[in-house]
Amino acid sequence: MLSTAALLSDTPPQLLPARQLMAFTLASHILLVPFGVALPFITLLMHHRALRRNDAVALQLARRWSAVMAVQFAIGVVTGTVLSFELGLLWPGMLGRWGDVFGLGFGIEAWAFFLEAVLIAIYLYGWRRLKPWTHFWLAVPLPLAALMGAFGIIAANSWMNTPQGFRLDTQGNPVDVDVRQAVFTPIFGAEYWHFVVAMFLTAGYMVAGVYAVGWLRGRRDRYHRLGFTLPFTVAAILTPVQFMLGDSAARAVFHKQPIKFAAMEIVWETDTHVPEYLFGRLNGDGTISGGIKIPQLDSILAGFKPSTQVTGLTTVPAADRPTTVQATIVHWAFDIMATIGSLLILLALWYAWSWLRHRDLPRSRWFFRCAAVAGVACLVTVECGWITTEVGRQPWIVYNHMKVSEAVTDTRAGSLWAMLGIVIVVYVAVFGSFLAIILKMRTRWRIADEGLAASGAAPAPETDTPYGPRSEPEPASAGRTRAGGSDPTSGGAS
Repeated sequence: MLSTAALLSDTPPQLLPARQLMAFTLASHILLVPFGVALPFITLLMHHRALRRNDAVALQLARRWSAVMAVQFAIGVVTGTVLSFELGLLWPGMLGRWGDVFGLGFGIEAWAFFLEAVLIAIYLYGWRRLKPWTHFWLAVPLPLAALMGAFGIIAANSWMNTPQGFRLDTQGNPVDVDVRQAVFTPIFGAEYWHFVVAMFLTAGYMVAGVYAVGWLRGRRDRYHRLGFTLPFTVAAILTPVQFMLGDSAARAVFHKQPIKFAAMEIVWETDTHVPEYLFGRLNGDGTISGGIKIPQLDSILAGFKPSTQVTGLTTVPAADRPTTVQATIVHWAFDIMATIGSLLILLALWYAWSWLRHRDLPRSRWFFRCAAVAGVACLVTVECGWITTEVGRQPWIVYNHMKVSEAVTDTRAGSLWAMLGIVIVVYVAVFGSFLAIILKMRTRWRIADEGLAASGAAPAPETDTPYGPRSEPEPASAGRTRAGGSDPTSGGAS
C-alpha cells in the first residue's frame, strides 16, 4: 500500500482526468467498431444470397441493414474524430517523440475511413440507380476498406505494446526508422486477427440477437428466420476459431510482454508449476484472495507443460509494473473474456448439433434467449479485451520506453475534468439520437411489414433511398382506377 501511495504521489495531477477522458471515449467508440468492421460483410453476404437466389426477403434485409450501417458510420465519425483529437491533445509527449515511428498506422486508418465513406455512399446511392449485380460488385471493396482501417489502428496499438523499427540516439530520440518493422511488430499478427474475428463475431451475434428477440415474441416468419440464421451462422463458425486465436494471442503476450501476462494471471513471483486462478484479487503482499485455484494450469497453458517458468510481477521494480489494483482489473477482464468465449462455444455447438441433426433451428426457447443476449455478451468481451491490452501495459504508454506520466499533457486537471463532463453530455446525446433513429427505422419497417402481411402481398425491394424522401404507397383503389378496374399487385381482375 505504501509503494502504491508513493507511486501516486509522483504522478502529475492531470494524469487521472486525462486517463478517464481517454478511457470513456475509447470505451464508447469501441461499441460501434464491430458494426463498422463487420456489418458491411454480413450485409453483402445477405445481398449476394438475394441476387443469387432471386430472394426478395434477403434483398429487403440487406437493404435495411445497409441503412443501419450508414447510421452507425455517421455516429462513428463523431466518436472516432473525438478520439483522434484526444490522442494529440492529451498525450503530446508520445506523438511528439514517437509519431514519426508509428504514425503510419493512423495514416492508413484515415485513408481507409475516407474510402469507406465513399463506398458506403455509392452503396446507398446504387439501390435505385444501378443494375443489381453492378451494384453488388461495386460494394465488394467496402469490407476490405473496413479491414484496412482495422489494420492501421492495430498496427499502431501493437507497436505501443512491442515497439521496434528504430534505434535511439545519444539523446534518447528515435532515429533510423524502419517503417516495415514498425508496422509488423512481433505481436501484430496475433493482435490483428484476434481483433478482426472478435468484430465479426460480435456483429454476427448482435444482428442475430435482434431477430432472436422477434422470434421469442412470436414472429416466426421467413424474414425473422433468415435475419437470424445468416449472421448467427457466421458468428457460430467463427466462435471456436476465435477461442484458438485468443489462446494464441495470450501466448504471444507471455513471450513478448511477460509483465503484462503476469498481471493477466496475477502471478506475483517468477516460478514453475504456477497455478491458474479464476478471478480472485491480488493483495499488496502478493497473496490472492478469493477465486478458484487450479494447480499448475497457468504453466501448462503458457508452455504446454507444468515446468514452464512464468515471470512474476516482482521481476521489475514497482514503478515499472501495474499496481495490484490494475493487475486485478486486468485479471478479471481477461477471465470474463475467456468465460464468455467458452459459453459462446457451447451455444455454437448447440446450434451446429441441431442443424446437422434436423436441418433446422433449435426449438428450445432457451436457445433463443441465449442467442438474444450473446451479442451484448460479445460487446462486454470487446471492452474486456481493450482493458486487458491497455491497463495491462501500465505504467507504459510505449512499452519499456515511455511512461504514461511522461506523455500526458500539461493542461490543468480542472480543465480536463470539465472537458470530461462535456464529452459525457455530448456522447449521451449522440448515442441517444442513434438509438432513437434505429427505433424509428424499426417502427417504420414493422408497420410496412404488417401492411404487407394484411394484404397478403410478398415483400418487395424498397424503392427509396434510406435517407432520402420516401414515397408513400398509393391506395389500392387508385391503382384499380388507373388500371381500369384491375389491381396490378394481384395479377388478375378485381
